[in-house]
Amino acid sequence: TSPTTTAAPPMTPTKTTPPDMSHTPQTAPGPNQTPGPSYSEELHPELVNQGWRKFWSKREGRPYFWNKLTGESLWEPPMLNRGNQQFDPLTDPLGICHTGQNGPAPQQNNNALKRRASEDTQNHHQQGTGAPPPLKKYILPGPWDLEIPTNVVMYDRIPTMYPHPYPEVEAMRGVFALRLYKTYEDLCTKREAINPPCGSFNRWLMERKIIDRGCDPMLPSDCQPEISQQMYREIIRDIPIKIVKPKYTGDSRKQLSKYCDAAKKIVERTSASVESKKVVKWNAEETYEWLRKTVGASYEDFQDRLQHLRRQCEPHIIETVRNSVETLCFKIYSLSKQHVKAIRDRHSQILKESGIQELTQPLQPPLMRKVWCYPIQFAIPSPRMPQIDYNTDRDHMTIKYTHASIHGSDTHTINSSHLQKLEQLYRYNCFDDKKFDFFIGRVYCMLKRYSTFLCNVSPNQQEPELTQAALPAVVFECLHQHFGVTFECFASPLNCYFRQYCSAFGDTDSYFGSRGSFLEFKPVSGSFQVNPPYCEELIDATLQHIDRLLTDSTDPLSFIVFLQEWKDPPLQCLSKIEDSHFKRKQVVVMGMEHEYRHGLQHCIPR
Repeated sequence: TSPTTTAAPPMTPTKTTPPDMSHTPQTAPGPNQTPGPSYSEELHPELVNQGWRKFWSKREGRPYFWNKLTGESLWEPPMLNRGNQQFDPLTDPLGICHTGQNGPAPQQNNNALKRRASEDTQNHHQQGTGAPPPLKKYILPGPWDLEIPTNVVMYDRIPTMYPHPYPEVEAMRGVFALRLYKTYEDLCTKREAINPPCGSFNRWLMERKIIDRGCDPMLPSDCQPEISQQMYREIIRDIPIKIVKPKYTGDSRKQLSKYCDAAKKIVERTSASVESKKVVKWNAEETYEWLRKTVGASYEDFQDRLQHLRRQCEPHIIETVRNSVETLCFKIYSLSKQHVKAIRDRHSQILKESGIQELTQPLQPPLMRKVWCYPIQFAIPSPRMPQIDYNTDRDHMTIKYTHASIHGSDTHTINSSHLQKLEQLYRYNCFDDKKFDFFIGRVYCMLKRYSTFLCNVSPNQQEPELTQAALPAVVFECLHQHFGVTFECFASPLNCYFRQYCSAFGDTDSYFGSRGSFLEFKPVSGSFQVNPPYCEELIDATLQHIDRLLTDSTDPLSFIVFLQEWKDPPLQCLSKIEDSHFKRKQVVVMGMEHEYRHGLQHCIPR
């Protein structure tokens, strides 16, 4: 069920709120009454002289404060002797802040272009209130609805210790990550005589970050154990050859013959034991003899023979290649640690050159209080962005960054509609750059991070579909209208539907609304959509995290989980859902009855 309003609404995170002040609703005036003059008389005379007035919000059912001289609006009572203190946008999560000269601008209805779920909700709340017709508001068209506010409450948390993203550092990380992937590809090809399993490098990054305690937001550097079981398992599964389901009988015969050849080559290594060589060679010769003598065998005969051969040979093959594969996994992790150190040293040097001092001691945890969820905040300020060139075309923008550390220029393309979406998200969620001075630089850092994560693949390859595919907009509309969902647990600024979500990279995505990694996000109430990418360890950790959240919370909390049915290999962790006493309903949608949005929707031509 969708969450309902709690009896004691949470406090909004702010640095300027007095300890005894909270967002407790006050008694509203009657429907035909208006607040009397005592509203202004409740304020200190000095605040009244400064232009502050108190008004009642019919939409929110509580008072707010507006300065008729500056146009500033607050939910919290203003403080005396504020001086030139800058207004903290965190004190206004529901969007009544206004720094213009035309007075407060309440949230307006969406009657302009297209009906959204948020528009229907606002129309429902305004019926019978006698409010004047709302002004038209521009709604950004696209497969999203950025006007839906959050209903998610969490405990307050400390800012992140990561430094702000910087273009030179992102370009450097991209070079090192691509070099690491090429090394992984070469080791698989030359040492194990196989192609790297499709998407295994991305899954290795995701699996490592579950347990990583290092200082880099993408590359692992402090993991225990150091050898990834996910990478080891996927490489072993493709040795001696990758088994696929053949389409024709002739393909099935060829695959059986190739398996025999590859198995014999592996055990001919000097590391193979005498027993392994004997068993594998005997079974291979027996299969060759069967292929020569058998005429007109069916598709099922070849498949059964292959399964029999695998059962006989696989234990000996694994025993032969175990040390080699473990050495490969350890080497990739060791190289990643070296790259992280080089990246971190360069980032520290940039901060020092900018006069920014890094934190040497961990921050003190904040008081345990419930707050509306808000984007990741940084503990240290951001250095100024270098020059980044961009060229706007009719339907896309090209962003180009040039630096001596990279060969040539690093170029990224984004559709105009998604660029406008990023501008809107930046306007909602970025609090340290209201003039958009750093916007292009931060867009570049975010695009570069995801391009690096996907190893600079083209839109025609499968990797973006495995990790970045999103549900259609109509599904999100249904989730919001019928289940009160306002939050995505696995999204990015490029494919999110709501303006609040969790993502893989909280540092680059925080300016666009990210609440950080879902595994580190601890909400106490709200409704969530969960669509994790395909990584068995990540899905398992996600299901365990959801179970802990539901167990610990006493407030309304719900998760709607979307999982693709992976049959090769099947997900073992799905039993956690079947056995959970929190499970309320399960629906299976057949293969030709559903679809996903493309993982690179932000840059593919329409």
